[in-house]
Amino acid sequence: MRVVYREDQQQREHEALSEEAAFADGTEGRRSSSEPDALRTDYQRDRDKILHSKSFRRLSHKTQVFLASEGDHFRTRLTHTLEVAQIARTITRALGLNEDLTEAISLGHDLGHTPFGHTGEAALAECLARHKGVAPGTPEAAALYRHNEQSVRVVERIENGGAGLNLTAEVRDGILNHTGDLQAETCEGRIVGTADRIAYVNHDIDDAIRAGILREADLPDTTHRVLGANHSARIETLVTDMVRTSAETGDIAMSPEVWDAMMELRAFLFQNVYTAPSVMAEVEKAKHLLADLFDYYAAHIDEVPEDYRAISEGDDLRAVTDYIAGMTDRYATATYQRLFIPHALSY
Repeated sequence: MRVVYREDQQQREHEALSEEAAFADGTEGRRSSSEPDALRTDYQRDRDKILHSKSFRRLSHKTQVFLASEGDHFRTRLTHTLEVAQIARTITRALGLNEDLTEAISLGHDLGHTPFGHTGEAALAECLARHKGVAPGTPEAAALYRHNEQSVRVVERIENGGAGLNLTAEVRDGILNHTGDLQAETCEGRIVGTADRIAYVNHDIDDAIRAGILREADLPDTTHRVLGANHSARIETLVTDMVRTSAETGDIAMSPEVWDAMMELRAFLFQNVYTAPSVMAEVEKAKHLLADLFDYYAAHIDEVPEDYRAISEGDDLRAVTDYIAGMTDRYATATYQRLFIPHALSY
């Protein structure tokens, strides 16, 4: 048995991976130079830095969609992240790309998510707009807080007491550009962006069925015909189609038919799940809670932990945003109860 050192693994990448892969020894590097690891490539090292970070651990107590879910089987932001990583790694491996880079981006892509899922993201943007005098409901207001940008801030500035994780440029690029119409520079980063959609479209259906909001039979017939009749079949169809289409076109893509079916399911979720009365009732509670917390800490900046104030370099709203964004659901709820709900008198 012999030791496989970093140099050996880098050589193996060149022997085994496609020429379109992002090779670890070709990284654009880190913002601060550091000694290379003896055993791990730079992307493996980034994966491990993210995995051991405090913000990654907190994902286990941040909501995905169902804010007041009862039961142990609803997704959290952490289980979503792991499902994205699994899907993205399968696609990456099948295309001969760099699985280590894909895994690092996947594990880091949602580190900047707020408590209470996308509800918290919208709530923080609204709070910032109100305090900055930006008209609510405008693109300018929505742009004041985006979870992908906050994820980059987490790895660049917030972790390690302000030092950040000092990740490679390719991992930071993939984290920043994993959402919406943004495009990562690497094939691996673009895979994560699509794997994110594959994961949440499918597991949000699964959770909605578990919550009694949907039945499998409620899904559009067109999507059943194209993608399959259940959770497992849909994921297999989406992953297989993406691998085949990417191999045929030389770019990261799905066939138009399969992509359109996935986006039809996504639109169906927005219409029937994300805005369902039972979900919206909890959404309004969460938005109210976060707005009250934001206003309180903006007025009592000295109660924001000193490390967040130091990182913000005098920008009080930035310090409040970083602090609240990093909270878990239960910590935000407990803080709200401590600040705003008087305890009963004890006799």
